[in-house]
Amino acid sequence: MAKKLEDIMQNLSQERQKKIEARTQELIAEEMTLRDIRKARELTQERMAELLKIRQDSVSRLEKRSDLLLSTLRSYIEAMGGELELTAKFPDRPPVKLTGLAELE
Repeated sequence: MAKKLEDIMQNLSQERQKKIEARTQELIAEEMTLRDIRKARELTQERMAELLKIRQDSVSRLEKRSDLLLSTLRSYIEAMGGELELTAKFPDRPPVKLTGLAELE
């Protein structure tokens, strides 16, 4: 008979459960869309429009786009209270944090 995940989790130590939950949140965070991030921050499209000084329908279109200017993406993330960081990953060296791109000033 198959076991339910919740039954398996209940049999683990609290420490192990916390580690699993933390890793779950990391994996989820790695794959969030702008819309997902906005909702996780409990912001509506209307509020984002106010913060960005654009119309709500523009927020909707922005969230659906797959190709954004870095400055647009940075503005969106900063409006939610975050900070955009870009990292280049190579197979033969440690990750490199890119700086000086899409400066708003």
